[in-house]
Amino acid sequence: MPYFTYIISNYTHSTIYTGVTNNLERRLYEHKHGLLDNSFSKQYKLYKLLWFQEFSDVNDAITAEKKVKGWSRKKKIDLIKELNPGMKDIGAASA
Repeated sequence: MPYFTYIISNYTHSTIYTGVTNNLERRLYEHKHGLLDNSFSKQYKLYKLLWFQEFSDVNDAITAEKKVKGWSRKKKIDLIKELNPGMKDIGAASA
């Protein structure tokens, strides 16, 4: 089963969020439609997928999530721009 560490943002990129899931398409749908009650992503309207990495082991995905969460905003933006220089919503088709 694949696991994903991902970064999402809002329309203005003023806030970013790093998470982990075993179903990226479902999780993007949940973020986009506000289905995660009392969540940080719902409060800040975070639904644009900017970056993700796939793992075969859940522990590797969780380790990556914790690592990225510990980084500065600049380092996270640099990571996003390696894969997605225009910071476009790369999950728009699936959500």
